[in-house]
Amino acid sequence: MSMPVPSTFPGGNARRKSSILKKKWVTHLFLLLLGWIMVYPLIWLFLSSFKTNADLFGSLQLLPQQFVWDSYVKGWAGTGQYTYATFFKNTFLLVVPTAFFTVLSSVLVAYGFARFTFPLRNFMFILMISTLMLPHSVIIIPRYLIFRNLDWLDSYLPFIVPAAFGCFPFFIFMLVQFFRGLPKELDESAVMDGCSPPGILFRILLPLSFPALMSAAIFQFIWTWNDFFNSLIFINSVKKFPISLALRMSIDSTGGTVEWNQIMAMSVLAVLPPILLFFFSQRYFVEGIATTGIKG
Repeated sequence: MSMPVPSTFPGGNARRKSSILKKKWVTHLFLLLLGWIMVYPLIWLFLSSFKTNADLFGSLQLLPQQFVWDSYVKGWAGTGQYTYATFFKNTFLLVVPTAFFTVLSSVLVAYGFARFTFPLRNFMFILMISTLMLPHSVIIIPRYLIFRNLDWLDSYLPFIVPAAFGCFPFFIFMLVQFFRGLPKELDESAVMDGCSPPGILFRILLPLSFPALMSAAIFQFIWTWNDFFNSLIFINSVKKFPISLALRMSIDSTGGTVEWNQIMAMSVLAVLPPILLFFFSQRYFVEGIATTGIKG
């Protein structure tokens, strides 16, 4: 009888494992290098908050040659009658309601598009999506005139009220895609149990949509937190300035030499809330983006 011929050589598995390990090392090295490139600006920003102006502009070294330890204390005191505690409070008063009402209104509109059939639904959906292509510079003047006539200037209403009425089509589209991926059999079972459409939304669909809702909230929180242009247009009083305008004011109000370590220190504190929010909710964020992309 002839002996069976082995399908692989004795050293084949070892060479294959070695090749896989080499690929993993290359992949990990590439990801490590990419991560360093992404994190380096934040590290530079943090260390620059301890540098003098001469050290900051006269050297390319990452570590300070001479540490300045009072940049955070002096920066927090501000340059006028308001400290950065006021500006941080203003930012949260602006950002949190805007993010909350954006998610709430987007859920209601997306639920209507995803689960109901009504006249001109497709036309209205296309019309809503088409507004994504409007440049912001085109609508800023009409918005300013409307808010001026409503006497909403120098307040947070130009940010909060549009968010409460579903004026962010990007999030509506994202949630529509997510709702379309949820089985309609859930709705039918709930109807058989006597559940109304609002009950289906709030008791069945919303718990399943938590990752997508978190993604929308994180996006809107970060975008509104970093918004400089709209805040500059609609807010005039220094006592109502958010962080973005406060940092600009700290540069302009010195009248002489700018203590850049204090600006860097307040910039570090300004980026902390979005970074912490992203890292603490990263699992929901990634899951929400992934499921929104593959469903629908």
